[in-house]
Amino acid sequence: MLKKWIKKINGLKKNGCETAEDTKKTAISKNLEKNIEALRTLTGNSNDIVIRQFSAGGRAAAVIYTDGLSDSDIIEGSIIKMLMYGTQTKEIRTAQDIAEQLIVASEVKSAETLEEIAAGFLSADAALLCDGFQTGFIINAKGFEKRSVDTPQTDSVIRGAREAFIENMRTNTALIRRRIKSPTLTAEGMKAGRKTKSDITLMYLRDVVNPNLPKLIKERISKMDIDGILDSGYIQQFLEDNRKSVFSTVGSTEKPDIAAAKILEGRVAVIVDGSPFVLTAPMYFEESFQSPEDYYIHPVSATLQRIIRYLSFFISILALPGYVALTSFHHEMIPMNLLFTMAEANAGTPFPSIVDAFLMIVVFEILKEAGVRLPKPVGQAVSIVGALVIGETAVSAGLIGAPMVIAVAITAVTAFATPNLTNAIVVIRYILLFLAAFMGGFGITLGLLALFVHLSSLRSFGTPFLAPFVPVRLGDLKDSVWRVPLRLMLTRPEKLSKTNPVRQKYSAPPEVNGDEKN
Repeated sequence: MLKKWIKKINGLKKNGCETAEDTKKTAISKNLEKNIEALRTLTGNSNDIVIRQFSAGGRAAAVIYTDGLSDSDIIEGSIIKMLMYGTQTKEIRTAQDIAEQLIVASEVKSAETLEEIAAGFLSADAALLCDGFQTGFIINAKGFEKRSVDTPQTDSVIRGAREAFIENMRTNTALIRRRIKSPTLTAEGMKAGRKTKSDITLMYLRDVVNPNLPKLIKERISKMDIDGILDSGYIQQFLEDNRKSVFSTVGSTEKPDIAAAKILEGRVAVIVDGSPFVLTAPMYFEESFQSPEDYYIHPVSATLQRIIRYLSFFISILALPGYVALTSFHHEMIPMNLLFTMAEANAGTPFPSIVDAFLMIVVFEILKEAGVRLPKPVGQAVSIVGALVIGETAVSAGLIGAPMVIAVAITAVTAFATPNLTNAIVVIRYILLFLAAFMGGFGITLGLLALFVHLSSLRSFGTPFLAPFVPVRLGDLKDSVWRVPLRLMLTRPEKLSKTNPVRQKYSAPPEVNGDEKN
């Protein structure tokens, strides 16, 4: 049925479902009024499209820009004023004379079609057309309002940079440039989305990255046939190797230092205009347990924190299914005193443990969703008060036993230790919960085995998702569950950079002389 539906959609596209603006190209006319009329028709006489007509050296000219996106001071000072008064001393014979002698803007590009002109002023630039010339100009005049660089809301740290990406692409590229000042840091531009024409930038180190990786990413983006790109999440779903998996094989971050660190390892950063989240590819499973703070503190402390994150992940997916399996199938594995306590707490509850667990998990997910969607002060109150009131009253009324509430609370709290895996944890928890309800510990074992097989089969742009654990790469284990001192992290991940694997030389610890010992 799905294949039939996809075939039907493709047939509609072949029959001309695409709009005229996607295919038609109109050359610029020498008649300025004709060009202006065509642009007004193309934009539907939108009232935010400003067309300023004036005379430049006896020749009619027009500047077109979008009100609210372009800087009016740049347009008035660098374009209109220069053309109106500069032509009194300089002779204009060709269109190129305008760009070379009169326009003082930092960036000027020529355009041959009205569609290019429209794309220019709709992208916050200013467009210039002159009577008698079939060439127009797109002039850099961006001046729209943007959010200032603020602290990150998702990738929070105690020690480290407090800067976060914003919705402006050029600001985001500059934040990465501030950290990597190498001339080999390359930024390649692309556009995606038939309607939005969203700007996309790929950033990588030419002398470090695998040459095939940027080509593969650009190929996948170019094959995207979609009308709009409103966030980097759109592109993330098209870049993933296995789109049916609950695990994302493309990373995302809100912090420039994380993106810079990934680029230094040989990854590619994908920056989308309008999104404060930057994508990084390829991605390993172990990255979900890493924090930028791990590299700013002592390696022993960083290792302990990573171990806690790994334990939290397994607790979040196994605590509740394990409780259901023990209470339903494996009473003999529970200590006698604890068994009597649990039996007393669950005495009189009307539902089996699987029903109690399912109801509590659903209620928790509802409270979490309500807390996220509501305004921040109200959301926190709803989450805390709702959880306390519902949990306490459910136990008091005898609907749910207290041990079940404890198991659900532990499961919920530990899931937040690995925020990148929260969505995957929810799905895995439900699957293991039902397996535990029907087959007990054997069902949990089968579920974990299937999970491991699934993770082992995943690829991120051709690299194993479970690397360096599967297959085992001893050289890359230095930054996995544990983190060795920075002076020993001499090489980049094996599969990421084959041309430049060595990132630093070994630095021996400082020697202590006799005077210093005393």
